[in-house]
Amino acid sequence: MNEIVQLKEKHFKEAIALSEYAFQYKVPEADIPKRMEQVKKHAILGIFEDEQLAAKLHLIPLEVHTGEQKWKMGGIAGVATYPEYRRKGYVKELMKQSLKQMKEEGYLVSMLHPFKISFYRKYGWELLTNRVKCTITRADLVLQGLAPGSVKRAIEDHNYQDLNEVYSQFATRFSGMLVREESWWKNICDGESTAIYYNKSQQAIGYILYSIKDSKMKVEEFVALTSEARIGLWNFICQHDSMLEQVEMILQEKDPLLFSLQEPNVKAEIAPYFMVRIVDAEKFLKDYEFQWSDTEVLLQISDPYARWNERTFSLNNGEITVIDTHGIEDGSILKMDINSLSTILFGYKRPMELYELELLDGRKEDIERLESLLPNRPSFFYDFF
Repeated sequence: MNEIVQLKEKHFKEAIALSEYAFQYKVPEADIPKRMEQVKKHAILGIFEDEQLAAKLHLIPLEVHTGEQKWKMGGIAGVATYPEYRRKGYVKELMKQSLKQMKEEGYLVSMLHPFKISFYRKYGWELLTNRVKCTITRADLVLQGLAPGSVKRAIEDHNYQDLNEVYSQFATRFSGMLVREESWWKNICDGESTAIYYNKSQQAIGYILYSIKDSKMKVEEFVALTSEARIGLWNFICQHDSMLEQVEMILQEKDPLLFSLQEPNVKAEIAPYFMVRIVDAEKFLKDYEFQWSDTEVLLQISDPYARWNERTFSLNNGEITVIDTHGIEDGSILKMDINSLSTILFGYKRPMELYELELLDGRKEDIERLESLLPNRPSFFYDFF
């Protein structure tokens, strides 16, 4: 196996060229400097053959919310191999090396957008969230009554501070949402319009990120902290009815907006979106905010691509300890792989759901004990990388 190296700046254009070939797009010449600046923030792992970059993987340093907590997250992106170098195990080795590097650098979790879910499942990543795309016709744009606040619209001079204040409050309601820096906001708002809803006290309590083209409005983000903000933002969208034939909107799966419509029977497509993986199970469990009670659960984790996670943990009234299973009755240990642990702790699936799918091995009473320890907090993710 050829050596895995971290690419230096002199190889960044080669990395961009490999992405262009593998993902079938072209970075305009004028955008190359901007793309180079973005790539400088990544750790790019690569494998060379005869001085040619054969395969590579980008590791992006990020953070995500889980309720009030924030976790150091390694974003995996740009995983690619030239076709003449495929089926040599290069991606497998890059994935293993990325996990090792993340562990050494203190990342507790990792996330990625899969080209194929089954491909990344075998390396321990599991589904984090669904994405709901709604298509609303002009006939469904019916006002919902008066909202006492006001909407401020921007095309270029976006109020990133107010946007982030609303977004950050919204993100604490879920598991997995990205912690956004201003540079991230500038990137996602590039070419988009924003509309922020303010209450009578001039406090920002909601926003939408959207664009309009060819009589179609695309709402990439609809974020409302209160019912007032939801009504105000919906009414703002409705005020475009003379301009629009259709509104396409991305929503969180349980967002109450659709239920509140005069005619909720709109087209809604639900599809799995991002995947998540716990990198360091022991540290993650010790930092996780369980809903503790006077009960003990024993968890045995399997993780063939990150052997440091293959331990048995006791979750007992606020204490997480690694235990020796010698002498412990095997039936009293709840067994699962790192995939199941990741999707459970991020709230995409509950333990009982995975038990019914035969993805957890243990007694039903232990599954119920684990259920009782977990917060009822759904997962969600709006971003892309």
